[in-house]
Amino acid sequence: MTETLLEVDALETGYTSSVVGPISFRIDRGQIVGLAGPNGSGKSTLLKAIADNANIFGGQVIRRDGLTVAWMEQEHLRMPEMPFTGWEYLRFTDATRHEPPPRLADWLDKRVDSLSGGQFQLLTCWMALGGAADLVLLDEPTNNLDEHSAHVLRDILARERGDRSILLVSHNPEFLEGLCDRVLELDT
Repeated sequence: MTETLLEVDALETGYTSSVVGPISFRIDRGQIVGLAGPNGSGKSTLLKAIADNANIFGGQVIRRDGLTVAWMEQEHLRMPEMPFTGWEYLRFTDATRHEPPPRLADWLDKRVDSLSGGQFQLLTCWMALGGAADLVLLDEPTNNLDEHSAHVLRDILARERGDRSILLVSHNPEFLEGLCDRVLELDT
């Protein structure tokens, strides 16, 4: 029997007024669902509503009882001085429940402030994936990634799906194709 982790029912969301919806969909355990659409279509806003960080003007977000959610925002804090290693960064965010993939583990002993933009992006993605969350929300995880690193991330996502679900936003249809069980398209 399929277990539904999240159901979005006729949701209308935004900040001061509705900019998304109504939209309805559900995510079952183990699914990877992509969210695509042009700039300004509300993809990030929809993720924020699911994570309880945007106003809901209609409809509802129904979460399975006890659902745990990890969320990687599109823009994340990167300070010039981050005098700790990648391992310390992951421990700080409790993202060490799963063994990091070798391509990531190779440079986790480096200081975070010495990582390239792409390495920092992969580290940030792993912060969401490496914990025990049932549902992982990733907002534009391919930002700052070259083509090779995007393939590395794609491999990581395919490997890590297991019994958790992933909802990810991407402007890159090639990244979503073949990785996602389905892709939801938002219009402006």
